[in-house]
Amino acid sequence: MRAGSCGRGRYRKADFADFAVECRPMNTLSLSVVIPVYNEEQGLQTLFDRLYPALDKLKVSYEVIFINDGSRDRSAAILREQFQKRPDETRVILFNGNFGQHMAIMAGFEQSRGQCVVTLDADLQNPPEDIGLLLDKMNEGHDYVGSIRRQRNDSWWRHVASRAMNRLRERITRIKMTDQGCMFRAYDRQIINAINSCHEVNTFIPALAYSFAKNPTEVVVGHDERLAGESKYSLYSLIRLNFDLMTGFSLVPLQMFSMIGMAVSVFSGIFFVFLLVRRLIIGPEAEGLFTLFALVFFMIGITLFGIGLLGEYIGRIYQQVRHRPRYLVEAVLEKQDRGLRNEGRVESVDAAL
Repeated sequence: MRAGSCGRGRYRKADFADFAVECRPMNTLSLSVVIPVYNEEQGLQTLFDRLYPALDKLKVSYEVIFINDGSRDRSAAILREQFQKRPDETRVILFNGNFGQHMAIMAGFEQSRGQCVVTLDADLQNPPEDIGLLLDKMNEGHDYVGSIRRQRNDSWWRHVASRAMNRLRERITRIKMTDQGCMFRAYDRQIINAINSCHEVNTFIPALAYSFAKNPTEVVVGHDERLAGESKYSLYSLIRLNFDLMTGFSLVPLQMFSMIGMAVSVFSGIFFVFLLVRRLIIGPEAEGLFTLFALVFFMIGITLFGIGLLGEYIGRIYQQVRHRPRYLVEAVLEKQDRGLRNEGRVESVDAAL
């Protein structure tokens, strides 16, 4: 579904099944909360019980957008039941497959109507009660509010990997985020519109928003242990995500290997002259053969790593130029306007580009 204009204001094109276009105003809300969901059936009810009361206390108009990212458990059914209980504040986007957390958030951004958009994970590691802290910073004039987990309750290897990646990312991309692994963040509508105008296949949303922000800031929030289930991010997934971050926002890795290549070339030339002079002075010798083998294998390792890094950039270019849909939406559950049936409407959509 795409937003368009019809007279004044913003409108939505709907009723694809009848090949007709209905223009209806999109009401402006104060807050949109975007929550990607993937196999979270065990903790969803607890999320509902804490999220909606916390939002009601804020005394602002809001909507909660759940994106079911191809869950294989009962998450989709539970989200549908919650939509039926609170259709005025709840919208549900159902993917027809698993496209990843960031693509789910992008779909939520494109459907959101709030002047401020907050992203929140469904595992309750970030307390919904802290949404007010982010909004307070937004009210101070900031257009992007990141979060810093007060006390992380993750495994030791997640701590080590996160710190290492944070340092590497800041050196390479010059993007300063104290806690890049925390998706609990708030975005101004202008930032959301800028993100929606991008059509990147591989991206890292917090870094992308930071590149558009004029007055970003950070706030300390709580962090609890996962309520139920297991983390959906494996070590491989974290490595892939950081590749997206570094290759999507900087050319420094490629430039670094160019500098290494030039340095190795200079070193190799000097070493060749050294061996030639040594042969003329000392004569033939075999003792340095294994040293040469070690140097050759070291150079081969650097070369293969550089080729792999170049392949990462080329692979992302290849994925981008194919212009395939970033995700496919099976249905959107939302309440109808104009006094129609209160149980809502299921709108089937072929793709969201």
